[in-house]
Amino acid sequence: MAAARNEKVPVELCKGINGLDKVVLREVRGSSVEVYLYGCHVTSWKNEHGEELLFVSSKAIFKPPKAIRGGIPICFPQFSNLGPLESHGFARNRVWSFDNDPPPNPPNSRSFVDFILKPSEEDMKIWPHSFEFRLRLTLGPGGDLMLTSRIRNTNTDGKPFTFTFAYHTYFSVSDISEVRVEGLETLDYLDNLQNKERFTEQGDAITFEGEVDKIYLSTPTKIAILDHEKKRTFVIRKDGLPDAVVWNPWDKKAKAMTDFGDDEYKHMLCVEAAAVEKAITLKPGEEWRGRLELSAVPSSYCSGQLDPQKVLQCS
Repeated sequence: MAAARNEKVPVELCKGINGLDKVVLREVRGSSVEVYLYGCHVTSWKNEHGEELLFVSSKAIFKPPKAIRGGIPICFPQFSNLGPLESHGFARNRVWSFDNDPPPNPPNSRSFVDFILKPSEEDMKIWPHSFEFRLRLTLGPGGDLMLTSRIRNTNTDGKPFTFTFAYHTYFSVSDISEVRVEGLETLDYLDNLQNKERFTEQGDAITFEGEVDKIYLSTPTKIAILDHEKKRTFVIRKDGLPDAVVWNPWDKKAKAMTDFGDDEYKHMLCVEAAAVEKAITLKPGEEWRGRLELSAVPSSYCSGQLDPQKVLQCS
């Protein structure tokens, strides 16, 4: 397999749920990630202790054409229903291939695997543009997970195309009421629960007491999710992705989803690195790059709050 060139770290191609092909990438210290070729969909990311860091619903349907509920769906060429296509586009429910002509190897010892998606004839009928979508999945020595997307316009008719994009990451949390998000305070956001009306975030951190579906604009390159009960902080680093979507369906919407458990909303939170408000336009031959890096670090209590040495201020 051309993509699995790092012999220090095993890359295994095997069968997943319902016989779907998946790749498992392992790091020597014990962390791992699994990704289904269906959707190039990350469904598991575990630290060196074997703890699952992503949320996948117990009712997720691993059967095309249904997208997998949880993990890290890839939203392309459209986020949500902000265009003519099915919600969140079609990349998350197409079968990807291994990339036999990937970008140059990374300059360090990280393990990685490369995937590619090109449009089928059916895709061209619903979105008449030729493209190459390359995605590199990288697992770092400390268990950090990186997804690097490269999307190129390969149209031969001279026409540009426009798209929106998101890494729709579902994080596993102990209890949504014990979680706070830092790095988005004082920013403007579009509230999808109020017809995308624009507001400004007022709190010193985001906490959760009900359904949330917001698109934060002009966000920093680093965002933190602090899980008080697990004493763990997720750090999100992103590049080329100016927006951040924060979503939790809460109880009523959870019960209305057939592929989501009634009470599972308590144990998940989506914080998505995205390019939504301003669509990306590529001329033929042009390429866009969007990178997401996730890490999970310990965090400690201090008088009922997390340590004032905030992760956001650390490198």
